Amino acid sequence: MKKIIFLLAFFSILFISCAKRGTITGGPKDTIAPVIVKSNPKNFNTNFTGNKIRIDFSEYIKVKDINKQLIISPPMEKAPTIIPQGSASKFISITLNEELKPNTTYSFNFGQSITDYNEGIPYSQFKYVFSTGAYVDSLSISGTIKDAYENKTDEFVSVMLYEANTFNDSLVYKQKPIYVTNTLEKNTNFKIENLKDGEYYLVALKDKNNNNTFQSKSEKIAFLKEKIKIPSENNYTLKLFSEKSDLKTYVPTQESNNKLYVGYEGNAKNVSFFTKKNNIETPLKFTNPENKKADTLQVFIPNNAKDSLSVIVKSDNYEKEYMLKLKTLKVSDSLKITLNQLRNTSFSEKVSLRTTTPIKSINQNKIFLRKKDSSLVPFSTKIIDLEQKIEFDFKPEENEKYTLQLLPGALEDDYYIKNDSLQFEFSKNQISDYGNLKLRFTNIKRFPYVVEIVNTSGEVIGEKVCTKETEMYFEAIQPSQYTVRLYYDDNGNKTWDTGNFKLKLQPEEMIYFQGLIDVRANWDVDQELVLD
Repeated sequence: MKKIIFLLAFFSILFISCAKRGTITGGPKDTIAPVIVKSNPKNFNTNFTGNKIRIDFSEYIKVKDINKQLIISPPMEKAPTIIPQGSASKFISITLNEELKPNTTYSFNFGQSITDYNEGIPYSQFKYVFSTGAYVDSLSISGTIKDAYENKTDEFVSVMLYEANTFNDSLVYKQKPIYVTNTLEKNTNFKIENLKDGEYYLVALKDKNNNNTFQSKSEKIAFLKEKIKIPSENNYTLKLFSEKSDLKTYVPTQESNNKLYVGYEGNAKNVSFFTKKNNIETPLKFTNPENKKADTLQVFIPNNAKDSLSVIVKSDNYEKEYMLKLKTLKVSDSLKITLNQLRNTSFSEKVSLRTTTPIKSINQNKIFLRKKDSSLVPFSTKIIDLEQKIEFDFKPEENEKYTLQLLPGALEDDYYIKNDSLQFEFSKNQISDYGNLKLRFTNIKRFPYVVEIVNTSGEVIGEKVCTKETEMYFEAIQPSQYTVRLYYDDNGNKTWDTGNFKLKLQPEEMIYFQGLIDVRANWDVDQELVLD
């Protein structure tokens, strides 16, 4: 009996041990991308005819984001039919929906669109290539895309070639290129392959609607002015920019008894407004209102305007006149004055007042700036019409509280309205709360150039225009990490200017220096920056 019990216990233990060793775990995770088993016709086939292609894989795959990922070069007018999409399959079927060009090499780059069905592992940058001629073209060019103004470059940028012997500027607006590729996601480099030898023009687009043509109002463009010759060993750099189109204004709308809104498109940098009476033009004051999201300018109606008003818009080669019938509305803009809050970007930041109507005159004898001990501080004022503000210039003292007092009648606007008694308070921090930054530049190519320091929020908090110097100081600036950028101001207007494709103008050269400069409170930072 004891022997039987012993044997039963032994076999029970043996059975449990075996059961543990046999527990199902699901096996190792699949980390291998799908593999092509065969294709019909074969990849890199020549003398291609017909309109059907089939590609078979070693495992189940799915096709996703095909409209965004698939790049066909040369582009086709009618998109091919590709099945299946989204569902599991061991093959891809491509049906071509247009007649192919003779003696042409076609390339289908699937980008990241083909993935393993279960784990989503991509078959990265798979290309199917065939030729309708006797051989497959094998030349290529490569390069890099950069943004002309921003430090970060867009993804999914199309890079295109046009044959030089048939090229004209209008082609980029209405006709697809002869070859195309795309930088796809998280990439700024490009390579166009399977090219014929010859001469071409190189263009890049941030092609928002994926039609391989340029919409200048909404898309960025980059181009080389000179044609390129293939084969080439050069590595090309293309700088994307948004064009500022020619100014176009719309009929002004009356918003109140003393204000118009004028909508516009394009470049309003040099715009001016006038009114005409007895063939005499007089300027109209205008601003760019902060509360309007669209491109809108705010134009003030003269106090002496009666039933009608002539509004003339001028800018460079643009001139437009509108005749308006004025209405008597219930709304009139009254004079309101507020203190602009200090951002404390630097110790020397100027104090300013914002007004709701344009200021005609300042009676400085009715304005008093006092320290906390009530002693008076000398100051000067400046009216900035475009921003509707009055700027106060004085020598600030650290760790000081100030009171700005305006007696009645200190300010008078264009409508003969004067202010009531007003009082504003503000303070200045200690100098030790700020840091100093000295920049020294090596290998400056030309003058003038402009240096800007940008904080981590993207604000430009310091700017220097340099006509001959290569060293500069940004004193008592807010502690932060700063990016330094520099642009060559080739037209000397102290503003970065974009390019224009039709005029063959490249944007002004903008350079970002790598790395952040850490400016801390009560520190002096001396930084050398070397240009290539």
